[in-house]
Amino acid sequence: MGITIKPTDVRSGTKLEFDGEVWECTKYEHVSPGKGQAFIRIKVKHLKSGRVLEKTIKSNDSVEKAILDPQKVQYLYRDEQLHFMNNETYEQFSLEPEALLGKDQWLKENTDITLLFHNNEPVDVDIPITMELEVTQTEPGIKGDTVSGATKPATVETGGVVQVPLFVNEGDVIKIDTRDGSYLGRV
Repeated sequence: MGITIKPTDVRSGTKLEFDGEVWECTKYEHVSPGKGQAFIRIKVKHLKSGRVLEKTIKSNDSVEKAILDPQKVQYLYRDEQLHFMNNETYEQFSLEPEALLGKDQWLKENTDITLLFHNNEPVDVDIPITMELEVTQTEPGIKGDTVSGATKPATVETGGVVQVPLFVNEGDVIKIDTRDGSYLGRV
């Protein structure tokens, strides 16, 4: 059970609970028609599946804000599962890679992250916005190939693939934006 709030208190980024599932508000619109009662139109995204819904709520109704338990954890290593250690209790636990919603491709060993739990089940993860990772495999740049803005795929040490400029070579350390997997520069 979440905390009951008014629909007018909902904003983009608010985590809501509908039917025991956690959704994040991505768009909020307050509509006051000339005739009739005002209402709130929100677009919500399911945190686990990524499914998007549009909901309409009367302004005098109530919604449930999801109660999430953030835990600071350290990513230890990967085998068939991802292994973590709670930074406060030093308790170790494992999760399926799907639990991190694809963000595990940017995690380096010993990286501190925040896992958000709902009813003792992980529903979201906050990882650092940028990561510095070493390029382990990419095609070599060809001398004289100076097409402006040209890119090539590069595999980094965590297994993620990033589009990088032609001058990036194996062994280079690059900075990556983990929100969209884009190349930010060489380190």
